[in-house]
Amino acid sequence: MADSYQLTIVTPERTVYSEQITSLIAPGLDGYFGVLAHHAPMLAQLGIGRLATEHPDGRQDVLAIAGGFLEVSPQGATILADAAERQTDIDLARAEAAERRARERIARHDADLDQARVEAALARAHNRVEVSRHR
Repeated sequence: MADSYQLTIVTPERTVYSEQITSLIAPGLDGYFGVLAHHAPMLAQLGIGRLATEHPDGRQDVLAIAGGFLEVSPQGATILADAAERQTDIDLARAEAAERRARERIARHDADLDQARVEAALARAHNRVEVSRHR
């Protein structure tokens, strides 16, 4: 059995994930990176993307992550995420509707449109759709 460590993912609302894992792949701001057991301590800012974990028995979990920070310490890893959702918990119809609404708002070119905010909403919704579909 491979070495493992505790990963806890917390959002402002709740603890989304708390599992013993052997590895994770996370969306950093400059690209994806991996963390294995006994990784050197580090702190990384996360972007919007797919987070994948593997358990000691080979089982894998996938989550949609929307920003935050990852801390790796000798005790394990903790993610403080702006938003995080397990793949199995994503409501695909709701995610598709949110993506559609964001695209429609961008297409209207409203003068009072907060472009950065709508583009961020689109990126989060699109990520949730992609993570949900990737089974």
